[in-house]
Amino acid sequence: MNLPIVSVIIPNYNHAAFLEQRITSVLQQSFQDFEVIILDDCSTDNSRDIIERYRQHPKVSQIIYNTTNSGSVFKQWKKGIEAAAGQYIWLAESDDWCEPTLLQYLTAGLLQNKQNVLAYCQSYAIDGTNKVFWQTQHGYLEDTIEGRQFIQQYMVDRNAIVNASMAVWKKELFTGIQQDYLEYKFAGDKVFWINLCRQGNVFITARVLNYFRSHSGDVSTPAYRSGLNFIEDARILHKLNHETLIPANLYKKALRKLHRQFWEQRGRFEPAALEAIEQGFYRTPGAVIPAATLKRDARWKLLRVQLKKVFSKR
Repeated sequence: MNLPIVSVIIPNYNHAAFLEQRITSVLQQSFQDFEVIILDDCSTDNSRDIIERYRQHPKVSQIIYNTTNSGSVFKQWKKGIEAAAGQYIWLAESDDWCEPTLLQYLTAGLLQNKQNVLAYCQSYAIDGTNKVFWQTQHGYLEDTIEGRQFIQQYMVDRNAIVNASMAVWKKELFTGIQQDYLEYKFAGDKVFWINLCRQGNVFITARVLNYFRSHSGDVSTPAYRSGLNFIEDARILHKLNHETLIPANLYKKALRKLHRQFWEQRGRFEPAALEAIEQGFYRTPGAVIPAATLKRDARWKLLRVQLKKVFSKR
């Protein structure tokens, strides 16, 4: 039996309202050399009823139900990847959907050069009613960037791959990459992409082929509320610096910028959350900028902003 070129992994948890649209958009791809693996993490809605409709579909090779909730989408990623038979992996999140040409363009980008380890398109961010909030962009219709250069340009103070559903990547590298992304609750995807693209080139298409659903059921809202985004983003910067993936000046600039953002918002956090965030900035292994230096920089930046507002009103 011939193995599929792509394994499409659909990790689901309580996304019954979007699951049929997701699966249909996968099955209707113009590029058809793929298998589908559906995972469910103990959903409490009627997801299982919807999933079972596809039990006999020739493209669906496996359906995996957890007996207990894993508590982490990244653990579900790992389970699906280890079950996959394809040469490439597409993590098609269960509440997203896509254009029928997504796999066509991304597999072509990967296959054009054996050094290409990851390919991604652009995304629309939509709500539960399919209203578009914003979209990602890239300056060239097609582009290939060396992996470490990509990290420095696109992954230091942001995550260019905002949604797993917009990317396809080479499976053979999975066993060799660091597994520390599993230790993250919010930014594990960013760590995963960093660990992956340091292994080769990144192919980018400016075509907007993915629809990324942002709604009250995602993990971002509670993460921003608790400050987990600051904790994990600071940890990632320390990692990039410690592993010499970025130059020291870029690390310091990005850390100061992130700390300034936290400093402006610090009044809204509860004491326990504030302590955890400060631990991430000042006392995490790998942190090299003294706490006093970061605080002085943030106070001065905030003062300049306040003075600018005062003088602009005169």
